[in-house]
Amino acid sequence: MSPSGAPGPSRGVDRPDGGGRPDGVAGAGYGRYVALLGVLLVVAFTLHTALTSHKGATGLRQGDRIPPFAAPLAIGGPAGEVDVATRPNEGQAGKRPACSVRGQGILNVCQLYEHRPLVLALFFDAGSCAKILDDLQRLSPLYPQVAFAAVAVKEDASSVARIVRSKRLTIPVGVDADGRLGGLYTMVSCPQITFVLPGGVVQSAPLLTIPPFAALRARVEELPAA
Repeated sequence: MSPSGAPGPSRGVDRPDGGGRPDGVAGAGYGRYVALLGVLLVVAFTLHTALTSHKGATGLRQGDRIPPFAAPLAIGGPAGEVDVATRPNEGQAGKRPACSVRGQGILNVCQLYEHRPLVLALFFDAGSCAKILDDLQRLSPLYPQVAFAAVAVKEDASSVARIVRSKRLTIPVGVDADGRLGGLYTMVSCPQITFVLPGGVVQSAPLLTIPPFAALRARVEELPAA
């Protein structure tokens, strides 16, 4: 069946009386399809370039200082929102500076990177994204000099707690129910893995997908060396 009702190449060619459309018309129709295909390819390339450029700019850049936050742990954490304040009484960001909000049930990122490197994964509970938790859990005892932590973005504590229990995780997993960290960390992928030096400076570009375990381990090994 010819596309869009256009005449097939044999019409006007096999008829003995020479009737039907001349070859030039059929050629012109074919040319239009080629031109349309070319336009579609240009559009696809433009979209791909735009998305790639956007993704290339996502996540914190090397040398950036990561935004401070204090998040409730999925298990045993207090009810409430993530504190992202950098000074006292900062409105919706929080009443206290995030770095000072510590204690039982709190995942405080400042506390994690104070004296050692940190691997921080932000994730959604969608598809296979939470698999990164298994990899971080597996790496944690291999690199005791590195802190590992994760935060579920736009998720409720009960659903994240089920994940933590089912995977028997010992690494801290926090909850950002309102998605504040998604904006602060310019998160557009799941997971987003940031490698942080002691003091809170980003060591290298974040990973925006789940890498092979060997590749992730290689990135972790770079942290103590740095």
